[in-house]
Amino acid sequence: MKKAVITLITGVFLLATNSFAGSKAHWGYSGDGCPENWGKLDPAYSACDTGVNQSPINLTGFIEADLPSVDFTYSTAAYEIINNGHTVQAVFSKGSSINIDNIKFNLLQCHFHAPSENTVENKSFPMEGHCVHASDNGKLAVVAIMYEAGKANEGIAGLWDKMPHKNGDKNKLVTKVNADLFMPADKDYYRFNGSLTTPPCTEGVRWIVLKNSVSVSQEQIDKFVRVMHHPNNRPVQPVNARIIAK
Repeated sequence: MKKAVITLITGVFLLATNSFAGSKAHWGYSGDGCPENWGKLDPAYSACDTGVNQSPINLTGFIEADLPSVDFTYSTAAYEIINNGHTVQAVFSKGSSINIDNIKFNLLQCHFHAPSENTVENKSFPMEGHCVHASDNGKLAVVAIMYEAGKANEGIAGLWDKMPHKNGDKNKLVTKVNADLFMPADKDYYRFNGSLTTPPCTEGVRWIVLKNSVSVSQEQIDKFVRVMHHPNNRPVQPVNARIIAK
């Protein structure tokens, strides 16, 4: 049983990681592989076209709800940063987690998009972070952080110091960066059900979008954009019948 659980967690990690690294068919953010064509590139990506709970979205039309606090237990640091051609992601040592719906979701990695993928009442942000978590039975949860230009952020600085500039490169992190360092102290949030924002666009993902943005310097934003060479945000998708709670 223990071996089966380890295999499941490994498989979820590969899904959550390789969804941003590409797999069966080439996809991207422009040209023939652009988001509008993702669902046609490979049958495995069909949810990108046919899914009804796709992410990202424009968060609006909120439903007032008594949302419980999310229990953030971020006790470990990122040990590696990877450029996979679609984003830059920091991989975290085991031991950090969040608790949603009385389910423990283990932190796997945090990656970034510029400009933001989600918007809030039609407002776009210059950068957005997604921290991807997985439960022991393969459920996924994403915590999204919005960034605005202002004062430099210590946590982002620790990541960007070792950010690989070439697709496929990865670097070990010297500075210990805990995910709390690039999140707001006040973790009040919006919640909705959605999907991964890249192929295969898997649905059934719990989305926690933190209401309070985090300040990063314009230089930090520009450095990420230069490394990506292009915007790496999927356009917002129809909300359909979903509830966006706050």
